[in-house]
Amino acid sequence: MTKQHKLMITAGSLEECSAYIDAGATELLIGDRRYGIRMPGYFLENDIREAVRLGQARGVDVIVNMTNVMTNDMLEMLPDYAAFLQDAGVYAVEFSDPAIMAAVKKYAPSLKLHWNAEMMSTNYATANYWGRKGASRIAAAKELNMDEILELKQHLDIEAQVQVHGMTNIYHSKRRLVESYMIRQGRPVDGGSLNIDRGLFLTEDERPGEKYPIYEDESGTHIMSSDDICILEDLHLLLQAGIESLKIEGLLKPIAYNTAVIKAYRKAIDAYAADPGSYRFQEEWLDPIRELQDPERELTFGFFYKEQVY
Repeated sequence: MTKQHKLMITAGSLEECSAYIDAGATELLIGDRRYGIRMPGYFLENDIREAVRLGQARGVDVIVNMTNVMTNDMLEMLPDYAAFLQDAGVYAVEFSDPAIMAAVKKYAPSLKLHWNAEMMSTNYATANYWGRKGASRIAAAKELNMDEILELKQHLDIEAQVQVHGMTNIYHSKRRLVESYMIRQGRPVDGGSLNIDRGLFLTEDERPGEKYPIYEDESGTHIMSSDDICILEDLHLLLQAGIESLKIEGLLKPIAYNTAVIKAYRKAIDAYAADPGSYRFQEEWLDPIRELQDPERELTFGFFYKEQVY
C-alpha cells in the first residue's frame, strides 16, 4: 500500500485500532477526554502506549487529538502530558491552541504538530503561518469546497488533511444545553445520560426527515450533521492534488461500518497509486458501504460542490 496518501480514521478503543489497521488505515486519531474533543472513545495512558505498539508493528502512525478548549487550570498538565506522548512513541498531535504547540515544542520536540482549528482552517496564508511556527500539517476546514481545497493545496508549504467520509460537527457549546432544557421542562436527567451512547437527535420543522445527532460530555453540547460525507467517487481529485492525509470520521459508527469504509477507500487509493493514468472509480467499491449505511443518513458530497458563506 502507498505511503504517499495516508488514510486516517478516528478510533475509540484498542479493538477498533486493531480492526482499522487490518482494514488498511495508515493513521489512527485517538484522544484523552481531558484534551481531545468529539472522539468516539477516550484512551488512558496505558491504552495510548498499546495503540502505538499496535501501530508501529504495522507501520501505522498514531496521532493524538488535543483540540479541546484549553483553560488556565489545564496548562499545568501540558508539560507532563506532552512528555508522556513523546515517550510513548506518538507520531503527532492535532492542536488548535498555541499553548499546545508551545508545550510540545518545549517538552516533546520529536512530536509533529498538526494544526486543526475546525472551520477556521480556511486559507493557505494562515496555514503557512502556523507552518513557520512549527506545524507540519493543516486539517482543512470541512466547509471548503473542492476548488477551495485544490487552491489551498497549491499554495501550502506544509501537508494537508481533508475529511473524505463520515459525519461532521455543525454546532458546539461549552454549556449543557439539552440538560438545561430538560430541567426547565421538569425532566431532570441523571449524570451522563445525555452522553454519546444515548442515541439522541434533533429535528427541525422545516426538515422533518432529517435527524441531527446530539450528545453532551465534559466539553459541552455537540450537534452533528444529518448526513455523511462520502467523496469516494471523486477521491482521485484529491489524490491528483497531492493531499497527504484523507480522514474518515468514525464517530457514532459501528466497527463493521468503519471497516467497510476503510477497505473501500484503501482500494481506491491503491488503485490510483498503481497506475494514476488509467485510474477509474469503480461503482462496486461503494456497495459494502451502502449495505451498512443508516437508511436515515444520506451519503453526500458535503460542501465539496457548494458555495459556503461563513
